[in-house]
Amino acid sequence: MDIAEVAKQTGVPASTLRYYEKRGLIASVGRQGLRRRFTDEVLDRLALIALGQAAGLSLDEIQALFVPGAEPAIDRTLLASKADQIDALIVRLGAMSKGLRHAAACPAPSHMACPTFRKLLASAGSGALERRWRGTKLPKPAGRRA
Repeated sequence: MDIAEVAKQTGVPASTLRYYEKRGLIASVGRQGLRRRFTDEVLDRLALIALGQAAGLSLDEIQALFVPGAEPAIDRTLLASKADQIDALIVRLGAMSKGLRHAAACPAPSHMACPTFRKLLASAGSGALERRWRGTKLPKPAGRRA
């Protein structure tokens, strides 16, 4: 099938298909006039690329999955790591959502008068929220023993 048909079936622009080919993610099997031609297997490759990107894999990580002349070599350790990253993001987004919902419904006369909001503000200002979300252990506050 030619590049226009691949683009039509997948929704991937022809310019992106050419870029993927240049990167070695897909390969054309020749040309018909000026148009690149692909086998039907390109559809599976493009679907795998889209799935990898949706999971947060870089194009370099996706490219490593493809072994010339073989089935894709999917790195299970990489998948587990990405799943861990997604789980951490879900926790982060859940905490952010909870904080926003509290701020939206807080009965305090202003957000600056809300003790919960002030705690969040202090954590954000000290970098504690970002460290927690990155999985870094937070330092224990001075004067407290574990």
